[in-house]
Amino acid sequence: MDWLERMNNALNYIEENLDSTIDYKKIAQEAYCSEFHFSRMFSSISGISLSEYIRRRRLTLAAFEIQKSDIRIIDLAIKYGYESADSFSRAFYKTHGIKPSEARSMGVQLKAFPRISFQISIKGDTEMEYRIENLDFDLRVIGKGNKVKTSRAFKTIPSLWSSAKKDGFMEELIDLSWEDPKCTLESLLGVCGKEAAIMDEEFTYFMGVRYDGDVPSGMESIIIKHSTWAVFPNIVEAWKRLYSEWVPTSGYELADIPCIECYYPPKHKPRHELWVPVVPKQ
Repeated sequence: MDWLERMNNALNYIEENLDSTIDYKKIAQEAYCSEFHFSRMFSSISGISLSEYIRRRRLTLAAFEIQKSDIRIIDLAIKYGYESADSFSRAFYKTHGIKPSEARSMGVQLKAFPRISFQISIKGDTEMEYRIENLDFDLRVIGKGNKVKTSRAFKTIPSLWSSAKKDGFMEELIDLSWEDPKCTLESLLGVCGKEAAIMDEEFTYFMGVRYDGDVPSGMESIIIKHSTWAVFPNIVEAWKRLYSEWVPTSGYELADIPCIECYYPPKHKPRHELWVPVVPKQ
């Protein structure tokens, strides 16, 4: 219930500041969650991006105000974070299908997007396999990054690997991979974000391998410093269940570090794993 209370506290903060500046760092603080993970956690659980949720809630309240008061459109635009009446009108039309001025008429049809409330869903009918790994060294990963829209990540990332196979980049990475591995985090890696920061609409997906030699031309390196990882087989299934099922009851918090997708060679079991940075819950 502690996790549930934190998430709803974050929603309370959003609701109380819809007509003022919303600090994304403050949202994550209210949830006692790392900035890096909150937006992806929110999207995974709710099915909508954090920024889109805020936009819809603001335009819902704006529609209520238009019908209940004589407030000027420009004042309403500024109140809900738009730089001009035109940008507000475009967003209003996109959501409600009519212009703000037309919404003053009685009998017009508008759309109200209610506030989200997180609740515990009793599941547990399918076990969730995981193990805890402790690494006593920094991870140095070399490769290339690509911008990925969060809402399309499950479709975009496989296509990135498919393209890497066709253009030879995947083979180049395989040739650089470790012959004498230090741990099980070997083979092709997909780092879900280069920096620890809020990633809402998009993030950088870094494709690479662990490597301590000179960085080849056209590539770059990133270093990930963290020791404790929760590791889950089956990346797609793990992403779907991580935030809503494992995190709330695990006794761990998500660290402010990117998750890593690890893709193993053919015939390896499991074929792929999701490595999630964690710290014991205080």
